[in-house]
Amino acid sequence: MILQALKGYYDRAVVLTPDNIAPYAYSDENISFALVISAEGDPLPNVECLLEQIQGKKKPIPTLMPVPRPPKRTSGEAPCFLWDKPSYVLGVGGKTSERTIKEHEEFRKFHLNSLEHEMDLGLRALYLFVKNWHPNRATELVNVADLADGNVVFRLDGHNEFIHDRPAAQTVWRKLLDGRDLAPGQCLITGQQARIEPTHASIKRIDGAQSSGASIISFNLESFCSYGKLQGANAPSSEAATSAYTIALNQLLRSGYRVKKTVLRGKQTLNIESYQFRNRVQIADATTVFWAEGTTPKEAQSNDAFLSSLFNPADDASEDETTANSKLSTAMGQIADGRPIAEVLPDLKPDTSYYALGLSPNAARISVRFWHQSTLGNLAAAMQQHWQDLRVEPVPWRTAPAIRRLLRETVRRTKSAQDDNSNIQPNLAGEVMRAVLTGNRYPRTLITSVITRIRADGDINGLRAAILKACLIREEECIPVSLDRDNLNRGYRLGRLFAVLDATQYAGVGKVNAGIRDKYVSAASATPRRVFPLLLRGAQNHLASARKRGKGGRVHRLELDTTEIMSGLDANNPFPTIMPLSEQGHFFVGFYHQQAELKVPRQNDETIDETEADNETTE
Repeated sequence: MILQALKGYYDRAVVLTPDNIAPYAYSDENISFALVISAEGDPLPNVECLLEQIQGKKKPIPTLMPVPRPPKRTSGEAPCFLWDKPSYVLGVGGKTSERTIKEHEEFRKFHLNSLEHEMDLGLRALYLFVKNWHPNRATELVNVADLADGNVVFRLDGHNEFIHDRPAAQTVWRKLLDGRDLAPGQCLITGQQARIEPTHASIKRIDGAQSSGASIISFNLESFCSYGKLQGANAPSSEAATSAYTIALNQLLRSGYRVKKTVLRGKQTLNIESYQFRNRVQIADATTVFWAEGTTPKEAQSNDAFLSSLFNPADDASEDETTANSKLSTAMGQIADGRPIAEVLPDLKPDTSYYALGLSPNAARISVRFWHQSTLGNLAAAMQQHWQDLRVEPVPWRTAPAIRRLLRETVRRTKSAQDDNSNIQPNLAGEVMRAVLTGNRYPRTLITSVITRIRADGDINGLRAAILKACLIREEECIPVSLDRDNLNRGYRLGRLFAVLDATQYAGVGKVNAGIRDKYVSAASATPRRVFPLLLRGAQNHLASARKRGKGGRVHRLELDTTEIMSGLDANNPFPTIMPLSEQGHFFVGFYHQQAELKVPRQNDETIDETEADNETTE
């Protein structure tokens, strides 16, 4: 199903947006330079630089262009057609002189044999260049030192197109592919009889995988094979189908758009240009790609934008103002608030199929972390339910949080978001994504990880409270969105009580280096009987100190809250010896609700405080 869906994406892209996807047997590669040659095959002294300088990046980046698909290189020498590294093209810049000589010789033999009888002006010029070139002539090139890193293509002097783009070059490349001795068989993707591709092209831009690319289908050991079949014959796929799915997946992994925004850093105003991926998002170790079907270019673009807003919403900390004010972003907020998708986005077709594929690195291979297929209507409903399950009051975010942002709450915070991402448990990302897309229960590991982090750093923030609430709701636990004084859940009430005691300490002694939250939050949530009697005795001293500081109104409010909370606990056993994990989740949600309520000023607090201050002055 995965490969069939990817091939379907390629077939639609060739019809709808042919300029945005590589043709058959081509691959989008990073190209840094173009060697300009005359009709007689002589190189011009100045090598054309194709590097692009993007604002916000220190180094220029290569140009991404479709070129004939590169061969799979292992230990031997395998040249590319009409382009390659400088060591192959010019015989310079390799790791060792002996290896460089072999690489250049293979490039020379391959092109002399392939282009000997071609009469196209560009191909003939390239043939003459390869025939007459010697690595000793590298000094003729002015900027040959710059060629050490980067791939090189060819361009005929006086022509704008590159030689590999000429129709005659494409014809030769197709002949070379058709001339391979490939065994026939039934393609597992199309079901048709065709020539079977022995090795599949590499998949690139998987975070954590090899920079040269990794394989999603590969058989290179005897234990992987069966019945004497070699390489791709164990999972037969035709030339066309293999080319289609690999091009499609690489396209999805690189697809995106540039965003320009102005930021203020100190006294400087900087214009930063960043590259935002539209069809992919990184969630822990899983590189997730998503796409939808479409019958027109406009519909396909609209569906991709919709999916990107669902899977990859802007974080509050890095929210781009242009994106935040866009019509689609507003629609996502309305969907998150519970409005039906048909009202918010009437042009969207709910029956349109969409796909989500999570890939993780595994040495030279790629592991499928998860695969999901459904419709846009089902996806919107699932995401809407996910956001509703997360909803807490007060709302701790401006935009509905992305899944990656939720998962960062399970790991220790570091300076870079990339480090936070890499520390997330590998299996957790796939399990959470699957739960979000299907509406099933969140993994038990999620609630365990969040509670572990709260115990470690004592930070009971809104995002963590929202995660715990969502997990408990899907386990059919009854838990409120905002403060519920009638909720008799033991964990919820003890969490509220702990928040009141924390506020009592602050009222009595102010800010301290290590308060009761830092010292006792772990024990209070797991073994309440050990710490709550101690904390209640200490609270009396804090209340007395707060009265002396003229905070009678605050003291009155804290005493009322304490009495109200204790009245809802079992009089014979108010503090259990151990609380199960679900009640610990209720504990932290109750703490968040009560803490937020205590921050809201009450009119009678100020009146009583002023009366207390007047009485102290009179005395």
